Amino acid sequence: MTRSVPAVVGALLLVVVIVTATLTYKRIDDFVTATTGRHINPIGEVVQAVEPAPGTIAYKLKHGQQVNILLLGMGGYENDAPYLTDSIMAVTIDPASSRVSMVSIPRDLVVGMNLQTNPSRTWVNKINAAYEVPYVDIICCVASQYQGRDGGGHAAESVVGKVTGQTFDRYIAVDFVAFRSMVDALGGVDVCLSTNLDDIDYPDYSNGYRPIHFKAGCQHLNGEQALEIARSRHAIQAEQSSDFGRARRQQDIMEAIKKKATTVNGFSKAPQLLSSLQNYITTDMSLSDMRAIYDWGKNLPDTSIIRVALTAPAPATEGNLLDNFNCGMGPYVSQLCADDPSFTMIHQYISSVLIDPAVLAEKAPVQIDGGADNFPGLESRLTTMFDPTGLQLADPVGHPALLETEIVDYSNGKFPLTAKWLASYFGATPVVATPTSPAPASGQQTYGLVVVLGRNFGRRWVGR
Repeated sequence: MTRSVPAVVGALLLVVVIVTATLTYKRIDDFVTATTGRHINPIGEVVQAVEPAPGTIAYKLKHGQQVNILLLGMGGYENDAPYLTDSIMAVTIDPASSRVSMVSIPRDLVVGMNLQTNPSRTWVNKINAAYEVPYVDIICCVASQYQGRDGGGHAAESVVGKVTGQTFDRYIAVDFVAFRSMVDALGGVDVCLSTNLDDIDYPDYSNGYRPIHFKAGCQHLNGEQALEIARSRHAIQAEQSSDFGRARRQQDIMEAIKKKATTVNGFSKAPQLLSSLQNYITTDMSLSDMRAIYDWGKNLPDTSIIRVALTAPAPATEGNLLDNFNCGMGPYVSQLCADDPSFTMIHQYISSVLIDPAVLAEKAPVQIDGGADNFPGLESRLTTMFDPTGLQLADPVGHPALLETEIVDYSNGKFPLTAKWLASYFGATPVVATPTSPAPASGQQTYGLVVVLGRNFGRRWVGR
């Protein structure tokens, strides 16, 4: 579940860094102006490189402050809804621990959006509609901060931030034409699939559908094929049709692009790459921002990237903080809903993905067991969602119902930092135990630390 370098950021912005050394100033300025809406200020760029201004990405990275970037992929002019964002990823760069988290957010998640001049007005729609608000006549009275060139990006930042609890420093919106053209300019990319991918309902470019098929294993893809794998939503294989599977494929493809772009052959293709991207990327990043991200992350090891996704239960996936029901779009609309409508549990989870390395260094054996009979299967959801974080998690088991969550410490205090972290997340005080007292449930481990969920945590999960 980990990959090297902030994959999407690196893949899309590394190109800009490369061309600064290979192309003319005029060509670079054309690119930056097209994608950011601002000309390069050479003196300002030099000043920023020497001593970044407070609040900029370069300043934050230099001073150990987290940076949040919103990445958006949209259909573009080849689609009947060009501004709907099919791909949404929240990236956090944490220079203090030299790690990055990438959180994929499904496009069908329903959110109440406050994007109008009257901030008390709430527009309920799928999260992928936030970016299009300034560009189509879908709601009236859009607030001024969500209008203009960067209005869609700032609207998406506001809405995604409501879900994740994050404040975004910058956004990048990529038309899928850029995605396809970039892969073709690189001569294709190599991607591996864990299973076959068969989708008979893949959208064509004439408001219809056509079948696509890819075999399991590693294969070389051109731009159109890479786009098909990234966008497919209706594969007959359960592992590929889930939001989790789709998020994983998208992240794998962006990682493949990054790897190809950083090769010697990739460097030689800088002019073609620049041309393929120029008209299909919108961002409020400066050139200094782009360079700072690349310089910080270019040598980051694979183990420093944590990839997670917000998902609902589906065949071949446990799901985590979302479910399938009608939360505002009507009974006949496919939609995903947060189990906690206040998003508090999602905020807590995302802020906890980058666990303190000192906690992980204890390598404490942890098991999460299910005593929350008001939310069956919650122990499996929690185990799955924390699997990518580095905690040493055992398979969960059932437990007789408890009113209050318990943390059972069989280690005699051997893992104090992990115990403290679990106590903070689950809201329970660790109690010392022996292998026989209190009596363990069937299959429960009697070493390390065991979290036994209670009904109180089940209520918290749904915002009560």
